[in-house]
Amino acid sequence: MSGILTGFAVVGLAVIVGYVIARIDLLGPHARHVLSRLTFFVLSPFLLFTVLATADVATLFSALLPVSMITAAAIIAVSVLISALILRRPVGETVIGALSAGQVNSNNIGIPISLYMLGNAAFSAPVILFQLLVLMPIALGILDAATSGSRNIGRILAQTAKNPMLIGSALGVLVALLGIDLPPIVFDPLHLIAGACVPVLLMSYGMSLYGQRVLTEPGRRVDIVIASALKLIAMPAIALLVASLFGLPEEQIFIVVVLAALPTAQNVFNFAQRYGVGEILSRDVVFISTVGCLPVLFAVALLLDHSPA
Repeated sequence: MSGILTGFAVVGLAVIVGYVIARIDLLGPHARHVLSRLTFFVLSPFLLFTVLATADVATLFSALLPVSMITAAAIIAVSVLISALILRRPVGETVIGALSAGQVNSNNIGIPISLYMLGNAAFSAPVILFQLLVLMPIALGILDAATSGSRNIGRILAQTAKNPMLIGSALGVLVALLGIDLPPIVFDPLHLIAGACVPVLLMSYGMSLYGQRVLTEPGRRVDIVIASALKLIAMPAIALLVASLFGLPEEQIFIVVVLAALPTAQNVFNFAQRYGVGEILSRDVVFISTVGCLPVLFAVALLLDHSPA
């Protein structure tokens, strides 16, 4: 189980550092906004490009991809139905709630957990591929329309196509598909900038926790609880069911369920900041799922009789 603990130690330290930075007011009142924009427009695209460009194509398009897609789609559909039909939330909040429930942290936690718990960092690549090339364009397109008031399909598609994270992801997949071996003089500078993404994003998230308490927003506690339950309990369970229906071998079932049990992606919080909607909802679900997924991962390892290094 040391792989689980190592992955979370990496994440936890960066979050704690961010919290301390905010507590002592080291970077001033505008730090969170600046770091959010830096991450969204610069660092994340570099990270996504380097991860996907070096991923094995066979792994990218393995059976893990359709299983992960079906699992995420089921969770997102349930979240949208509850939010829109029962809770009657606005479109922007519904999107953020659905992403909080169904978009896993395949980068910041997924890569370390895949490396230390599953033995190969590339196992998270199919999830990254689906989320960034399918889920993210749809979600960001809807958020653009909801927050700008535009209903022009051409404008929405153009705005989404210009999203730097989508561009970085698409270019990375293209490099992988074409089998291009980037020379060190090209790849190393990109990798250097990409290396700053995870710590900056996690520290930005840690800064957002200072002075805040979970489940304090009136009228939105039920949203947070539902999204957290869908993420921590329903998503791994559905992944197990779908993987079994696909007839995957036990080792791949374990991989799929572990990936589904990962916490909500910090990118959801980043999107909420960027579009000014559902920020507290995403922040609380990220926190609850990040803390809560540790026992869930232990339970998955025990129930599926797997003993990672």
